[in-house]
Amino acid sequence: MRKLMLAFCCFFLLIVNAQSYIPSKQNTLTREQFQDNKFGMFIHWGASSVLGDGEWVMENKGIRKDDYKKLLKAFNPIDFNADKWVSTAKNAGMKYIVFITRHHDGFSNFDTKYSDWKITNTHYKQDPLKQLAVACKKQGIQLGLYYSTLDWSRNDYPYETGRTGQKSGRIGKSDYASYLKFMKNQLTELLTNYGPISCIWFDGHWDQTNPEGAADRTSRIDWKYDEIYNLIHKLQPATMIGNNHHMDPIKGEDFQMFEQDLPGQNKSGLSFQAASALPLESCITMNDSWGFRITDHGYKSVNEIVKTLINAAGRNSNLLLNVGPMPNGEIQQEFRDTLAAVGKWTKQYGYTIYGTRGGPMQPEKWGVTTQDDKYVYLHLLETPSLNKIFVPGKYQVAKIRAINFNQNREVRSVENGVTISLLPSVLTNIDNIIVLPKDK
Repeated sequence: MRKLMLAFCCFFLLIVNAQSYIPSKQNTLTREQFQDNKFGMFIHWGASSVLGDGEWVMENKGIRKDDYKKLLKAFNPIDFNADKWVSTAKNAGMKYIVFITRHHDGFSNFDTKYSDWKITNTHYKQDPLKQLAVACKKQGIQLGLYYSTLDWSRNDYPYETGRTGQKSGRIGKSDYASYLKFMKNQLTELLTNYGPISCIWFDGHWDQTNPEGAADRTSRIDWKYDEIYNLIHKLQPATMIGNNHHMDPIKGEDFQMFEQDLPGQNKSGLSFQAASALPLESCITMNDSWGFRITDHGYKSVNEIVKTLINAAGRNSNLLLNVGPMPNGEIQQEFRDTLAAVGKWTKQYGYTIYGTRGGPMQPEKWGVTTQDDKYVYLHLLETPSLNKIFVPGKYQVAKIRAINFNQNREVRSVENGVTISLLPSVLTNIDNIIVLPKDK
């Protein structure tokens, strides 16, 4: 019944928003599972990792494409182990992985027939995506694929009107029809050769718009998204489409992401858009970089990551937490240690976020609420003002309990909810959880 009601609400909201796209039944079920998953791993990796200065090094250092492609003979990830990557994610409590198949430098991290600038032409020769797909299936982790619509190396990409890629040494006139065909050919490979794909995660639209926050974000080119999105939904109807364009969702998209922000926040300067009715996802780095940067030691603590996960769930969003593996193919030890510690929390308290949706209250300074069919979970991340919280709804008052801290408290029924009064104290846990059984 719950799934039918959610599907109905989804269809209704899409109609209200005047979107003619109606997701398939398979796609609707994928959206539901996606929201249940709550926690995923983003993997930024490729030839750029050799230079140890992030995935934007080609653009930031003004490296010409002919020079940059010399990395083809330098990138040799002999220590890559797909099973270890997937088990690292799974042990952290992550339920899905989104892997970079092609970033803005145009390097393809899979065996494609449509480019020589690919990992199978390195000394490594193997297809890591094929290995990753096998490992994900074996360990029960869903696989999504990041794909850049922007390219700094191809001559047919409309670089003349792009905000980036002006230093790569391209000459002559671009040809978007040719570039569109290339993208569609690669997307067909990705959705044909690697089994079920939970999502296609697009990025790069912003290259053809004014900067984020501008009044006019109209694209300078027609991306032909109707063709691209229809192709994806035809090849794998269950596959969700998201696009990191930093705008409101476009017709044909199935989820909405926020870069380096939680929904409703704009600390990054990229998230001026409001949260939509679509499933939401917040992609955030574990340090200050997406791709491997050898000098980046700004690692987030276990507490910070757990609190970010909880705050995302309380805003009805997933957390897609990024790692940038080293050029040898290993996820660096700092990330592995932190993820292992995060996994201890998810194993013990993950049930308060997995399968939940945003709770009955808007996020507050003290924390958030999540809920499922039977319970509301009150996540106290800080001591509330006046040590008192009002929670709207009907609850079995006698059964309200704190599950991970000892705290004398008074629970009192009031009109339209309950008031929980805590004795003054310091909350010492990462997350102090109170469970409120719903009274139906």
